[in-house]
Amino acid sequence: MVTLNVAETKTSSTENARTYEVRTFGCQMNVHDSERMSGLLESNGYVPVEEGERPDLVVFNTCAVRENADNKLYGNLGMLAPIKRENEGMQIAVGGCLAQKDQDTILKKAPWVDVVFGTHNIGSLPTLLERARHNDEAQAELLESLEVFPSTLPTKRDHVYSGWVSISVGCNNTCTFCIVPSLRGKEKDRRPGDILAEVQALVDDGAIEVTLLGQNVNSYGVEFGDRQAFSKLLRACGEIEGLERVRFTSPHPAMFTDDVIDAMAETPNVMPVLHMPLQSGSDKVLKDMKRSYRSKKFLGILEKVREKMPDAAITTDIIVGFPGETEEDFQETMRVVEESRFSSAFTFQYSIRPGTPAGTMDHQVPKDVVQERYERLTALQDRIAAEENAKQLGKTVELMVVAESGRKAEQTHRLSGRTRDMRLVHFSVPEGTEQPRPGDLVTLPITEAGSFHLLSDPTAEQYSVRRSRAGDAWDRAQADSCGTGTTQVSGGPVNLGFPTIGLRK
Repeated sequence: MVTLNVAETKTSSTENARTYEVRTFGCQMNVHDSERMSGLLESNGYVPVEEGERPDLVVFNTCAVRENADNKLYGNLGMLAPIKRENEGMQIAVGGCLAQKDQDTILKKAPWVDVVFGTHNIGSLPTLLERARHNDEAQAELLESLEVFPSTLPTKRDHVYSGWVSISVGCNNTCTFCIVPSLRGKEKDRRPGDILAEVQALVDDGAIEVTLLGQNVNSYGVEFGDRQAFSKLLRACGEIEGLERVRFTSPHPAMFTDDVIDAMAETPNVMPVLHMPLQSGSDKVLKDMKRSYRSKKFLGILEKVREKMPDAAITTDIIVGFPGETEEDFQETMRVVEESRFSSAFTFQYSIRPGTPAGTMDHQVPKDVVQERYERLTALQDRIAAEENAKQLGKTVELMVVAESGRKAEQTHRLSGRTRDMRLVHFSVPEGTEQPRPGDLVTLPITEAGSFHLLSDPTAEQYSVRRSRAGDAWDRAQADSCGTGTTQVSGGPVNLGFPTIGLRK
């Protein structure tokens, strides 16, 4: 769970304003949506709650993909029920994928919730909250399709030095384990000019790193008939002055084409990092998943990427224990993982998602078998990750300093940063040298390697800082962090004209 408390200070003019907290569960898309929710609330007069204080409004941005998503939500709602009873005027709102899926079920299970809204109408949140207060009854509104593209809404970013930019929402694939298409809808692409305008706005606001975001980024352009739209978009990002780092998530192996690889290799600010979801190394399981590629094609993509970018870091997603997976199938996954040499992997034990075809398939794999396979896979990947990180020893790298430090930062006095290939590095600042700010760039050697991070304890001669526009923006944000972010595309929201479903308690 990620909690976004996105401002550090509260001015005297906002002392009587309603306070809020957004609690986010799930993927990067949800984190980005939460930035939009925060921006909307602040543009409507709300202020972030101070640490340790009780907020007037709690917003849950939910996930329906992760295991026990509903248990997490209802557990949190249950803990808030007595607090809400004791604090007149407190409100609770539930949005996101689980809200889109469960709809009126949330109000039946948790009638103390004030507002339920879905993935397609984030912009309705302030209005629904006001209506719930005025009518003194819960409000639920779920749309069948997207009302306005989320990036037309105000944003309160978590960090000034980096930002998410949605290039599309929804998904046209039919993977049997995934509920996302039914919750986010069919893919809807933004026009390139709108995307680049938002990227430029982020850069103007101080960001030097941007992540292009979509359920399947490399199918971008299908809606307006340009199969090379994504590679063109990457190259166009390379023309934006001041933008130093560009990455994207997530592509689909079936639609990953050579023009994208060429654009990555030939555009200097595109980072040498690729998240390529494998899901399974077994061709039989991939077929059952309706993943329209096979292991040979997947490995061929990685080979092409490394031919053009030898030092690229490649990460992945893997599901263990999909229905019907045999030991032979699992061994195929182990083989492909060994050959792929992922720098890291997000590994998941399959669990039934109601509403997905896989949930009703025969031959569900017993939990103890799934657990044992999962442990073997993670042990293999941990070994590979450690070996790949060990190759970084002695290399001189450039890090973008991030605001979050490691768990042992207080003891080690180390700061943290990310390399151009997104490896996490904890580093010390040599005595007598310049202290960097989040968003600044430091150059130093890698002196120690583990499975999940790298360390650097440089000498003064090995260490240098490049102060950046992002670091300057961090200073400004620290001085004055109460206003709504400026990273929305100019012009008002455009209603897409789809019918709505209105649910009322």
